[in-house]
Order: sequence, then C-alpha cells, then structure tokens
Amino acid sequence: MPSRSAVFASADQGKLMLDPVKQTNLLDMSGVCRSFPKGSGEDLQVLEKVDLTIHSGEIVGLLGRSGSGKSTLLRIIAGLIAPSSGDAKCRGETIIGPPNGVSMVFQSFALFPWLTVLQNVELGLEALGIDSTERRTRALAAIDLIGLDGFESAYPKELSGGMRQRVGFARALVVHPDLLLMDEPFSALDVLTAETLRTDLIDLWTEGRLPIKSVLMVTHNIEEAVLMCDRILVFSSNPGRVAAEIKVDLPHPRNRLDPTFRQLVDSIYARMTQRAEPRAPAIEGIPGTGVGMILRHVSSNVLSGLIETLAGPRGSPATGSRRYLPSRRIPATIEVRPIERRRSDADRGRQTLCSPRNRCPQETVRRTSHQLCAGGGFDPPRSR
Repeated sequence: MPSRSAVFASADQGKLMLDPVKQTNLLDMSGVCRSFPKGSGEDLQVLEKVDLTIHSGEIVGLLGRSGSGKSTLLRIIAGLIAPSSGDAKCRGETIIGPPNGVSMVFQSFALFPWLTVLQNVELGLEALGIDSTERRTRALAAIDLIGLDGFESAYPKELSGGMRQRVGFARALVVHPDLLLMDEPFSALDVLTAETLRTDLIDLWTEGRLPIKSVLMVTHNIEEAVLMCDRILVFSSNPGRVAAEIKVDLPHPRNRLDPTFRQLVDSIYARMTQRAEPRAPAIEGIPGTGVGMILRHVSSNVLSGLIETLAGPRGSPATGSRRYLPSRRIPATIEVRPIERRRSDADRGRQTLCSPRNRCPQETVRRTSHQLCAGGGFDPPRSR
C-alpha cells in the first residue's frame, strides 16, 4: 500500500501526482538570456546563459543581491515575459505564456481590494473554468489549510499584512500547482509574522499537506534560504547568472543555533561577498597597482607620528634633531630612545620629555641647558 506522501490527488487535472522522492524534472532551462532596451538605444543585459533544473519533491532557493535578475527569471518561468534567447521548458514543453501547473506568490500581496478573501482565492479556479460548487469547496479548504478559517467574508483592508500574504498563498495553492513560485514572499512582513509564516509553510511541506510537487523561491536572506531550501543557487550580478549551487542536507526542522547551520550561513555569506582579484599586473614584485595595490602592515601609531612630524612646526622637539628652540634660542642636544610603553591617543605619535624627578625609565634625556618640558619651554629647578 503506498504511503500518504507517495500519491496525491489532483482535483483540477484528474490525475495522480508523482512520488516526491522520484526525481523528475519539472523545469529545464538552458542558456536563458534576457535583455531590456535602454533609452540610449543599447540593450541592458539582465540575465546571461542561465541553466536551471527543478526536480520533483524539493525546495530550491534563488539567492542573490537585489537587482541581480532573480525576479526576472521567475517571471520567465511563470510565462509572464519571454526570454531573449535560450530554452525554457516546463514538463518538457516550451514555455509560451503561463504554463499549466505553475502558480506564483508575489512580493506584494496583489489582492483585489473589492473582493473578499473567499472571492480572491476562488479567482484562479474561476479562470480555469471550475464550477461554482467545486470552487467554493476547494477555496474553503485552502483558506482553512493556510490558517484563515473564519475570515472568508473579510476584505483585504480589514486584514493585517501577514493575513493578506496568507490569502496570496491560499490563492496559489488552491489550483494544486506542480511548481509553486515565490518572489520574496516574506520581505514585506515584520520579523515575527514572517518567521511564523515560514514555520507554518515548512510544517505543511514536511507533513505532505501541500498539494504541490516543488517550490522555487527568490530571496536575498541567507538564513531564510538555509532554513527552508534543499538546494540554493547563488546568483551573481550584472548580468545575472548561476554562480554556485549549494546543497543543504540538514533535516527539518532546522535550528538556527546549530553549529552546522551557522557554518553554512557563514560560508554562503563569505562566497557572496568575495571580492574579485585585482586585474592589474604586478610591477617589480608589487602585487597590484593603484587601488588594488597591497601595502605592508604598518601600526597606526607610526602613521600618526609620521603625520604629526610632517605637519609640525620647523624645529619642533618631535623631529629628534639638534635645532634651536623657537622660544629661547638656547641650543639643546636631545637624545631620545624609542618609547616602548603604550601611549594614549593624546600623546600618540610624539615623544614626551620628562623632568628628572618624573623621568620615565624607558627614556633617556640629556640636556646641556635648562630642563625642557614637552611643549618646548623651560622648567627651572625648584627648591625642595
């Protein structure tokens, strides 16, 4: 007898859904490119040679910076826009217009404000030509599944942000899609509401209660991708392409504080923020030139002292040479050893000449005249 997770009833197409464990390709994309014309007459390349495959029974995440073309790729899959070049197929058929068995949850709630919750959810079924009795039955079941039982007659303006997004999920799930597309569905919600909705969605997925085969979600939140996805596709920018594929083998439910979880998050973050190598060739053994030139490590104390020495007045004691002091032209010979004690920000970069009574053990000062103070003046000896 097959398990509950092996067979799902598909009410809208009258067929059996495939076993999620059996890997079948729901989506195949090869060399997909997309460009948009600019006002100057040139084309802006947004996507370049994107290869993507989605199997049955997995949650895949598109992770990348804002503006890298993730949402554009999602709209190509949904059939809302056509690729400039390349092949995009859903279940072996070329995508021309919105394909059957694909639904989408948008970043904004995208609800019709003049329709109730029930009417918004029924909208997709009405477009498929489902009769009113079955529409109502399936819409009520989807509303109850997503946790909005009792709000069927409410209008969007009467709902919170989290409840509106739940209506968006119910509208997408009620058609029993094979592939559910989600375009940053939690970004418009507050932290607590988004976390609750993520947890509820993952629980429904792991329990086999969602009438879908696979999920493709767009996000720029690394923790969200690791928390929900089985595979993560890291997207590069300008133009967008798949730079890396990372498989997440952690079992559900996943713990954010788990060391393996944190290590994976840090690894993805380091990969996404990695800087490109300097392109300028090395000159005389110097690795890079210009802004890419690698300098030796120098203490900030040394740099501060150099700046003060260069900016100081001519003949200042900080120069460490035999000079005439500007206040009283009496020659003085100064011999100073390097100060090894830790200095504060106030005296960093300059050497302080101490009186004999308060002479620092690391400093040796030899004078031929009066006692010198740090400011270049004189401190006559005091009688005890």
